[in-house]
Amino acid sequence: MAGLSFCGNNVTKNAYSVDTGMLNNGCFVDALNLVPHVFLLFITFPILFIGWGSQSSKVQIHHNTWLHFPGHNLRWILTFTLLFVHVCEIAEGIMDTNHLHLFMPAFMGFIAATTSVVYYHNIETSNFPKLLLALFIYWVLAFITKSIKLWKFAEYGVGVLHLRFCITALLVVLYGLLMAVEINVIRVRRYVFFANPQKVKPPEDLQDLGVRFLQPFVNLLSKATYWWMNPLIIGAHKRPIELKKIGKLPIAMRALTNYLKLKDAYEDQRVSGGGKKAPSIWRSMYRAFGRPILLSSTFRYLADLLGFAGPLCIYGIVEHLNKKPVPYFEVYFMSSNELLQNTSVLAVLLFLALVLQRTFLQASYYVTIETGINLRGALLAMIYNKILRLSTSNMSMGEMTLGQINNLVAIETNQLMWFLFLCPNLWAMPVQIVMGVILLYYLLGTSALIGASVIVLLAPVQYLIATKLADTQKSTLDQSTERLKKTTEILKGIKLLKLYAWENIFCDSVEDTRGKELTSLRTFALYTSMSSETHTHLRSLHLHVYLIPLYPVQVNGGFFTWGSNLSTLSDINICIPTGQLTMIVGQVGCGKSSLLLAMLGEMQTLSGKVYWRTLPKNRYSVGYATQKSWLLNATVEDNITFGSPFNKQRYKTVIDACSLQPDVDLLPFGDQTEIGERGINLSGGQRQRICVARALYQNTNIVFLDDPFSALDIHLSDHLMQEGILKFLQDDKRTVVLVTHKLQYLIHADWIIAMKDGSVLREGTLKDIQTHDVELYEHWKTLMNRQDQELEKTALERKTLRRAFYSREAKNQVDDDEEEEEEEEEEDDNMSTTTSRRSKIPWRVCWQYLSSGGFLMVFLMVFSINGTAGLPDSYYVPVFIILCGAGIALCLITSLTVEFLGLSAATNLHHNLLNKIIHAPIRFFDVTPLGQILNRFSADTNIIDQHIPPTLESLTRSTLLCLSAIGVIAFVTPSFLIALIPLAVSFYFIQKYFRVASKDLQDLDDSTQLPLLCHFSETAEGLTTIRAFRHESRFKQKMLELTDTNNTAYLFLSAANRWLEVRTDYLGAVIVLTAAVASIWSSGKSLPSSMVGLGLTYALTVTNYLNWVVRNLADLEVQMAAVKKVNSFLSTESENYEGSMGKLNTLPHQMLLPNTLDTKLEIKIQDLGKSSLSLAFFNMVDVFEGRIIIDGIDICKLPLQTLRSRLSIILQDPVLFSGSIRFNLDPERTCTDDRLWEALEIAQLKNMVKALSGGLDAVVTEGGENFSVGQRQLFCLARAFVRKSSILIMDEATASIDMATENVLQKVVMTAFADRTVVTIAHRVHTILEADLVIVMKRGNILEMDKPETLLENEDGMFASFVRADM
Repeated sequence: MAGLSFCGNNVTKNAYSVDTGMLNNGCFVDALNLVPHVFLLFITFPILFIGWGSQSSKVQIHHNTWLHFPGHNLRWILTFTLLFVHVCEIAEGIMDTNHLHLFMPAFMGFIAATTSVVYYHNIETSNFPKLLLALFIYWVLAFITKSIKLWKFAEYGVGVLHLRFCITALLVVLYGLLMAVEINVIRVRRYVFFANPQKVKPPEDLQDLGVRFLQPFVNLLSKATYWWMNPLIIGAHKRPIELKKIGKLPIAMRALTNYLKLKDAYEDQRVSGGGKKAPSIWRSMYRAFGRPILLSSTFRYLADLLGFAGPLCIYGIVEHLNKKPVPYFEVYFMSSNELLQNTSVLAVLLFLALVLQRTFLQASYYVTIETGINLRGALLAMIYNKILRLSTSNMSMGEMTLGQINNLVAIETNQLMWFLFLCPNLWAMPVQIVMGVILLYYLLGTSALIGASVIVLLAPVQYLIATKLADTQKSTLDQSTERLKKTTEILKGIKLLKLYAWENIFCDSVEDTRGKELTSLRTFALYTSMSSETHTHLRSLHLHVYLIPLYPVQVNGGFFTWGSNLSTLSDINICIPTGQLTMIVGQVGCGKSSLLLAMLGEMQTLSGKVYWRTLPKNRYSVGYATQKSWLLNATVEDNITFGSPFNKQRYKTVIDACSLQPDVDLLPFGDQTEIGERGINLSGGQRQRICVARALYQNTNIVFLDDPFSALDIHLSDHLMQEGILKFLQDDKRTVVLVTHKLQYLIHADWIIAMKDGSVLREGTLKDIQTHDVELYEHWKTLMNRQDQELEKTALERKTLRRAFYSREAKNQVDDDEEEEEEEEEEDDNMSTTTSRRSKIPWRVCWQYLSSGGFLMVFLMVFSINGTAGLPDSYYVPVFIILCGAGIALCLITSLTVEFLGLSAATNLHHNLLNKIIHAPIRFFDVTPLGQILNRFSADTNIIDQHIPPTLESLTRSTLLCLSAIGVIAFVTPSFLIALIPLAVSFYFIQKYFRVASKDLQDLDDSTQLPLLCHFSETAEGLTTIRAFRHESRFKQKMLELTDTNNTAYLFLSAANRWLEVRTDYLGAVIVLTAAVASIWSSGKSLPSSMVGLGLTYALTVTNYLNWVVRNLADLEVQMAAVKKVNSFLSTESENYEGSMGKLNTLPHQMLLPNTLDTKLEIKIQDLGKSSLSLAFFNMVDVFEGRIIIDGIDICKLPLQTLRSRLSIILQDPVLFSGSIRFNLDPERTCTDDRLWEALEIAQLKNMVKALSGGLDAVVTEGGENFSVGQRQLFCLARAFVRKSSILIMDEATASIDMATENVLQKVVMTAFADRTVVTIAHRVHTILEADLVIVMKRGNILEMDKPETLLENEDGMFASFVRADM
């Protein structure tokens, strides 16, 4: 056979003859088509090499030079189409191997087109458009030469029936379009032929070096393959991804941008509707974000249509496998059908169709996720704005709880985001079904219609299952919220539960709710296993906008309410004098705090006017310290400055006035220590003083202080009054309104407002009241003469703070040590060990999880999944039907088994966690932040319940199916195994890099979501403070920043998922191509075409399986962290509930309580120890030496339940649980109504409770927010009285109660508990003068112990000095 030559080797045909004209020689025309390609390569290669050489030191051009020329995307699409047409031209020409001119120009054209796009990309990144002139000349030359060829074809009668004519015509069109794109660049940029070239700058985003999310700015190829993510994902293997590395969001994706877009769409509806029709949030969402959803749907349609190309190509390969190609010994014009009957061509088309299909699919996913994130940012901003406008009554009356707000932020906005993600599926599915049925009908005939009818018949069943799924999901969510609410209350009131021995009652309540939640989860698992479709339940957002009333300092005829028609405050007529100190006094629950909130505009006005005298429509910011202290999760300094500029001198003065310097000195980082849930937990007094310091520091004209002395001892109260209020505030001539029970400070007041039962009883100066209301003045005088000598508790708080800090530090040290033990024991912690540790899968935690579910379930899961990997025999229809049925049954069993394994593990883990936490010693709660414990019960439990089981099932299934598919391909064509080695290596590195990066990005997503949730919670809790200070805009700005940070992490995570899926998709396409080529080569070795079809069909499925193996592996690795966190709490030691009856040695010190019931013991502790001693009676603190004996029994020997159930205690901090008043007084439900009413009467609450609707069954909201702090304290007193224990301990139980109410209480307690032992840790000295025994302590040691009369006789004694100071 003669060798190849350009015009063919058959010289007898005059292949080189030009007798009839040069253009009439086909070979010459093809040679002419080579000229433009050679020209481009000749011109561009030197420029590219010179350019690359000059940039050899730069690994990557900085992105601030990226500037897309006009028609950028169109150019890339046309160039890719050009490459595809060149491939077809090569395939068509290569059929005749003797005629080089048929495919050589096409091959050079392919290289030239590839070079053109590389050349263009480099010019674009360098922003040097003049060099585009070479491309313009190339497109002109290529257009001319191809047009000549097309003209000659038409002249010789070659038409559209011939493939070569069609290809040439397509090339002419493409070159013409690319030439037009180039002309448009010249027209817009004026870089040539114009006197003044246009200078342009890159987009604003690219000028900001902090923007690292480059998807909107990179070229089309990088967009499609996420190539720009390579440095981040590969770099993650060496160094963890940090927030700094992912930078900021582009402007178009920021929450503020999208909020304004959504708001504008919402307002447009309102304007167009004329205010008659309420705007629809759905329509607003469509107007604001509809275009990208339509684009995503278009991508999805294209992907679905290309999805049918795979089966058609496989059908063509099987159909034409054994047909020999027709030999062409001369130039022959073939038809399109002949080309598509070539198996090699079909294999390449199959590969290209798969690559395109998966590219479009991933593009569709990305666009919807990006749009969903934009929508979420907009909705979060809208919700936050509405929260800032919520009336306080909605929060206090329980209409809008923190749990609901957290649900809106954490769950429902995410559900809306996922709804958008599923939107393209809604309209793509019918198209898939219709196209599938048409294709099946074409291949199978009427059998396809039977299959279609089954789909139609199953649709109602699927709808029913989807509806049930939605209901079950809603039920699960409700039960989960209820369980979390109960758990939160338990943790907040854990001290009280332990003291009253109520752990098991509340634990059973949580377990009961947990049981209902698990029942819902099991039902959900059953429906999920039965259904092949997912149905997203979307809850609508219910947040009403509440108008904010005006903010006044003067009230005329005011009637105010907390949301009902009954007025809480009636007939209020007051005027606050400017620049003076006004005090508001009155008994518990008379409306003092409500009056402040009414002036701040936080209550609903029934009638009357509330306004600012000089500014009727506005007010200045007000420095406001609430009764219930509210702190930010920030540093001490940030909490005090609260957004105001830092003034060192002013800051120091405020710190000193509030006596905070000694406390600050104890903190590990001084005033830069973070406080709140994420930092050191401060005591009540310390938190209150920081809140007061915040109000003092702000440069506001008016300061409102709501009972700032309630948690402070007398020394601190006096210091704050003198230095903070009278000196610091009054010197600045600031208007101060002070609510207080400390009547001894009335002498300093310029104006006094006395409240009673929601009305102003008396108003004026102290002298006015002395003149006009002698009785009231005498009553006050009596109380003022009994000025309380509150004992020094600051030192105790500081001691506790120091202990808590060091305990926490020690605990963290232990945790670090444990983690270090788990790590590989290598001394040098170099980069390689770090990398290997980060890329290692936590198998031990996986085993702990599986073992929690039970070994039987594990065995059943593996067995049932293995059963699905059978090879169907296509020769025997009955066997095939049986195998299909068995496969379906085993799939159902697998799904149910894994789901129930997961639920079994979840049940055991939650049960063990709850029992460990609730029975942990009290010191565990002192050193472990509440938020950390709650996270185990909320986020981590949710992951264990709902995420790990489906991930585990999907991972196991996809791994085995992937292996079985590869096994089938290898069985059909063993030569495939050779190509599998490099593919397996590629797959290993892809998953290795992705898992590490994905874990980092998921951690970033989680860690950035927590501050966002905390900020929403903080805002909801501190609404009154934020609005009083007029700091709404600052908090909005912080919310937008936190949202953008979280969205950045989530966008990078989504982009990383797309990065993985594109690569595994392309890898899957290579596997299909390899399998197809191996099958075609093996077809000559008597391989049946049916087996080839089987192998290729399995090869098509590998792509999806590969994706899911890696994604599930990465997800499971992250999710197993939740199991690890829960397990770390399971090692917590429990209290010894059984008691220790072992032999005790005689100890040197014994403390005996008088065991006669008519004796009372009064304990007085200075400096420290009083709270610790009260806890020691309940065996809640470790006894290092000595013992406490009650009725001759060492309490350490008693079971804790027995001991604690016989004692009663009233703590300083009131704790109420949501439910009814009856439940709060008697959770065990053992008392009669009479006994409950008696206790309420003792606590001075009977009349108030009787006035409530429901009486004893009246609702108590979360934390008792619907009662004042003083009323909550009285309820806690009533709770202790209900028990009627032999011993009652009152630990500063009247801190938040006015003196008059306390005096009544003291007398009632003396009467009601005359035959019982009462231990009072004194709050006010005059209350213990009638005690039977007084013990004075200092620094934990007893200084004096005797009857009060005896102690008073010793004039030099400590007790006598206290009494003298009190008189």
